Amino acid sequence: MTGNLEYDLYILGGIVLLTLCSFLTRSGYFLFGEHIPLTDSVRSALRYAPTAALVGILVPELLPWTEAGPVADIRILAVIAAVLVFWRTRSTVMVIVGGMVAYWILKAVQNVYF
Repeated sequence: MTGNLEYDLYILGGIVLLTLCSFLTRSGYFLFGEHIPLTDSVRSALRYAPTAALVGILVPELLPWTEAGPVADIRILAVIAAVLVFWRTRSTVMVIVGGMVAYWILKAVQNVYF
């Protein structure tokens, strides 16, 4: 709170409206889903939504773009290690542990040698 009541109410009102909007859009299908049936093509397309969202979050984080193009660093190698761990174990917990351990080791090697 800044002490300026008008500004504080404006910010709190924005937070409340954005919360309401987020709640309505996220819960809309659960509340009204029986009344609005989805076609089979829409259902099959929605199957890929979580994967598309995950790719949309991870790719910009792993390959940040500069004027020269994408910049690869040790995070790519840690992701490759995590994928190999998943391929071998099929365990979500092991993917997290394997990827983080690989990242920490690569970071330590990078700090020592580079």
